[in-house]
Amino acid sequence: MLRKQFITFCLLLTVSLTAWAQSAPKREFRGAWIQCVNGQFQNLGTEKMQQTLTGQLDELQRMGVNAIIFQVRPECDALYASALEPWSRFLTGEQGRAPQPYWDPLQWMVEQCHQRGMELHAWINPYRAKTKVTPTLAANHIARRYPDRVFAYDGLLILNPGIAENRDYICTVAEDIVSRYDVDGLHIDDYFYPYPVAGQQIPDDAQYQLFSNGIRDRSDWRRYNVNLFIRQLSETIHRVKPWVKFGVSPFGIYRNKKNDPNGSQTNGLQNYDDLYADVLLWVNNGWIDYCVPQLYWQIGHPTADYEELIRWWNKNAGARPLYIGEDIERTVKHPNAARPSEHQQAPKMALHSQLPNVDGTVLWYAKMAVDNPGNYATNLRNVYWRYPALQPAMPFIDGKAPKKPRRLKCIDIEGQQVLFWTAPSGRGWKDAAVKYVVYRFADGETVSTNDASKIVAVTTDTYYELPAGAARGTYVVTALDRLQNESKPVKVRLR
Repeated sequence: MLRKQFITFCLLLTVSLTAWAQSAPKREFRGAWIQCVNGQFQNLGTEKMQQTLTGQLDELQRMGVNAIIFQVRPECDALYASALEPWSRFLTGEQGRAPQPYWDPLQWMVEQCHQRGMELHAWINPYRAKTKVTPTLAANHIARRYPDRVFAYDGLLILNPGIAENRDYICTVAEDIVSRYDVDGLHIDDYFYPYPVAGQQIPDDAQYQLFSNGIRDRSDWRRYNVNLFIRQLSETIHRVKPWVKFGVSPFGIYRNKKNDPNGSQTNGLQNYDDLYADVLLWVNNGWIDYCVPQLYWQIGHPTADYEELIRWWNKNAGARPLYIGEDIERTVKHPNAARPSEHQQAPKMALHSQLPNVDGTVLWYAKMAVDNPGNYATNLRNVYWRYPALQPAMPFIDGKAPKKPRRLKCIDIEGQQVLFWTAPSGRGWKDAAVKYVVYRFADGETVSTNDASKIVAVTTDTYYELPAGAARGTYVVTALDRLQNESKPVKVRLR
């Protein structure tokens, strides 16, 4: 009986994998947030932190992740070498103290991610100047140097969004990161004006009186301040490096329908009304390059139903690539209504595949994914992200493909078969090839680069070592540029 059940299980798994492979998207953002404010790196020291990050990156790569969003500025500080802001206490335990032995975590992460074929997006918290748990600030911290430019709120210090110098300052920090590091993206989260706390008021009367610009409603004025910042940050990033993607991860509810006919059927905190973040304005005006709403609730949540929200964002945010922020712990905590013995990963991933404007997922958070509760990561590795995916296209930045690779051939080197090719010619970031995709097709199979299941490698090298005993067939190589526009293919058949 057990043997029959096992055979049945294997057959069902094979059918499931085949069906998913046939529908697997060729392009999909598969990201994971690596945070530092949970203290996971604090006081680890250089060697131990590098070991920890290496282990996480290796596991994330195995489960199919193709982009890392790495927190490098949690409170106007730095997990990188900065002349503008102090070293983070979430790295060394004391704000302003450099790591010993000395290293630059952001530079190291860029190199490690690129070696694995992953993108690296630098994640900054723009306005937060001090978390509740930070006891003291370094002498060169912005809040120490310019105390009149921050306000206290619920144990936090916040750079006042109503002061233009603060917008300029944050953009200067972002420009420094983008200009000095080979990052693929610059990412901010949902901390704009602070999350509201009962009995506390935002102390911005003086700024409103001085800089209201004739805006009579205080809420409209606060949204105006954040809008100015988002547009300025976008322009700053793209002026320095046009290919660097600017992404925002807002709170999961834009507006509730009771406050806006276009809102969602929810009853929670709102970006527009409570955080003064008009996310749809940024999307529709093209000020951001991708949007990752944090949909951390379960399907069936009484006030913020996941299915309602993912369908709402799919309908309203399609003017830019839309990725969904997924809370792994909450997903595996709640049962699938159709199959109560299972958790909600399957129905959530089904919604992702059904909704045309959903172009990817970002996992909250990387360590949780590595810990693999409920076999969440195992399912990614074996089913949902079994095959590689390229990044979603961004033709609004660049839609032109590079030229195809040249001189593809297979050479036997002491019994090891190696594919070699030559980089195509190309001038400037729009035309130069930076990566290559290698496909393999068995004899008799249709050669189509639309089939992600045939990808065997995405590499920065101009060669590929065939696995030992590789079967004959047709190998295809294409070139990718900075935005992962894909060239026409070149192919070679091995007999």
